[in-house]
Amino acid sequence: MKYQKIYLSAFLLGTFTFLSVGCESPKKSTETKETTVVTQRFLPFSDQENKGGWILNEEISDEFEGTEIDTTKWFVEGQNGDYYIWKGRAPSQYAPHNVVVENGNLILKTQWEPDYNFAKETYADGANKDTYGIHEGKPLPVTTAAIVSKKRFLNGYMEIKSKAPHAAMTAAFWAIGFEQELDMYEQLAVPKIAKEGSIDKHMNRTAIHDWSPPSTRPTKAFGFDEKLNYVTSEGFHVYGVEWGEDYLNIYRDGKFIHGFTQDELGTDWVLNNPMEIWVDSEIFKWLGVPHKEELPATFEAEYVRVWQKESDNLLAKDRAFYGFEGPILFEENPKPLKMVPEDATANEYQNFWLFSEGAERYLKITEGHYASGVEALQFFGYGKNDSLNVEKVIAKTPEGSLKLPVGDYNLSMKVWLDQGRITDSIHVTLMNPKMELTFSGLKKLERKQWVTVEKKVSRQAASAVNDGMIIEIRKEDLPATKAAKLYIDDIEIKKAN
Repeated sequence: MKYQKIYLSAFLLGTFTFLSVGCESPKKSTETKETTVVTQRFLPFSDQENKGGWILNEEISDEFEGTEIDTTKWFVEGQNGDYYIWKGRAPSQYAPHNVVVENGNLILKTQWEPDYNFAKETYADGANKDTYGIHEGKPLPVTTAAIVSKKRFLNGYMEIKSKAPHAAMTAAFWAIGFEQELDMYEQLAVPKIAKEGSIDKHMNRTAIHDWSPPSTRPTKAFGFDEKLNYVTSEGFHVYGVEWGEDYLNIYRDGKFIHGFTQDELGTDWVLNNPMEIWVDSEIFKWLGVPHKEELPATFEAEYVRVWQKESDNLLAKDRAFYGFEGPILFEENPKPLKMVPEDATANEYQNFWLFSEGAERYLKITEGHYASGVEALQFFGYGKNDSLNVEKVIAKTPEGSLKLPVGDYNLSMKVWLDQGRITDSIHVTLMNPKMELTFSGLKKLERKQWVTVEKKVSRQAASAVNDGMIIEIRKEDLPATKAAKLYIDDIEIKKAN
């Protein structure tokens, strides 16, 4: 059977491991008693009693205790000549030698380097096309730095203890994922140009951006500016953001500052897919450029930490994909270096739900009608003078999307059934080892509301490397004419009690 790609993608979430419990915000320490080493676990500065049940994601968190950046966790922009997505915001350019780990801190340097071999290219920033190392036709040889987490994660508490550079250079702690961006903060301690609504030295700016097509500016979906009682380059402060399934809360130095919810934003709530962390510094030329005398300047961080919560859903790290929000990640493969957030190209790193040939007339990922997130799988149905013109319509995951151990499980999904003559069954197949499940009796369910349907699954063998899931709606289960539409969302697999 021939399959076609849906315009959609979903990212895999990196796994995380457990540490033993502590309740301090400072850096990690070890204490030896006899032969036992006790390691404190760090908790969000605003939740030192861990009422939220947070678990540190060690694959992304970093205390910067070594003598160099940990390249198993971080991609360094420009290292070995490789750049991910971009080379920085011109006229400044990321340079790998500006990433330093020293005295337990991450230091991102900005330097005046007239001998640096700047990229002979322009970078388009909205309507502006700027050249690296050149500003308004004159040399501006400014190099800076950026690191990007190699793993992505879905929902969590992100925290950094940092101070901005004392120059006309930004400090930014942000994240991107499929069609979305979250700026936990942007700071600029020494702006040269004052513009109403722009970042100033007493400001901490948080924003989310919608990169779904057409990804034209302005992309900002929401923003909040906090006025500070200090200059952001004067000292270290703790900045945290709690990213929930349908809310975002902003914290500073352990105190709640502001929050907003999906209910407030509707489909402007774009934070539905896994994201990677960025820590970088760059020039915002519309607020002025640094002078030679200001440099070198440093953006410093004592740590970056990401916490998440446990889930009994075995598909939790792929929840966005099984909720029809975006692509599934195969993070054992490298990210394509030019893959931007709005990129819906299937590749070895990200892949998509597939439709069977002929199914595109009846199936679609639809925005605006959902149980969670902003999207769901829709079966359009058909009218009184029409019928299903294929034997079945199929939505199929890429091979390797399902990784289940041996055991007994409950597989559930949420369905919305419109009024009218509806299919009585939805068929689900687990691909290898093959198991066919039928969710029947749909005609008896409540209409025009989300209802959870569930089937027991017993796996006698673990998933093969090409395991996955197939969802089918069959002609044999449908009325001859005038079939009502339905929606599917939030597929979960949990261990049976």
